[in-house]
Amino acid sequence: MNNQSVIQGLISLEVKSDHVYMHLLESAPFNKGITKVYAGVPGNLVAFTCKLAFQRGHEGNVSFFSKTQLVQHYIDTLGAVHIGGRTMIIYTNAALKLINKYFPK
Repeated sequence: MNNQSVIQGLISLEVKSDHVYMHLLESAPFNKGITKVYAGVPGNLVAFTCKLAFQRGHEGNVSFFSKTQLVQHYIDTLGAVHIGGRTMIIYTNAALKLINKYFPK
């Protein structure tokens, strides 16, 4: 599926005064589960968000609400920090790791 007009995933973002907030992140249906066409679509979108947070002067800081069952997954895969309730934050160091992984120079 090497077609640049096919949407692989979508993200809804809001630039706040001190970070970027991710309202929603979704992979296309064909990029989910064991038969997915492309792996890493969500990680790529989160890395893009971290890049935006650096570009906007927020030191890469990103926040989002997690589904309860995914809190540990986001800690393990994104380096996010669970700060209570369902709130997760990706701080500078984790943001840099994601950017370097998905956008190597």
